[in-house]
Amino acid sequence: MEYYPNQGDRQLPPYYQSGEVPPEAIPPQYKPLSPWAYLGYQILFTIPLVGLIALIIFALNNDNVNRRNFARSYFCVLVIAIVIFVSILILSPAFTSGGRA
Repeated sequence: MEYYPNQGDRQLPPYYQSGEVPPEAIPPQYKPLSPWAYLGYQILFTIPLVGLIALIIFALNNDNVNRRNFARSYFCVLVIAIVIFVSILILSPAFTSGGRA
């Protein structure tokens, strides 16, 4: 089965002519995730130790590109949140002590 057929002399199937690709023609690596899958992965990633391990595994895994990219984006948001939290903790004594650290 061809995923991106040549348009030579032969007639293309109707789904290729309309620009749509049938779900069975999509390789498993590129299958889209459902909204419920995204919700489930978010819940999984919030579990303290198991979620971090799963996040690292999914961010480095190539089984599904969409899941890998979601895990990487979640990891980036997590790192940004930690940096903001730590910077607030570092700066908070300067604000609460009237400028005397």
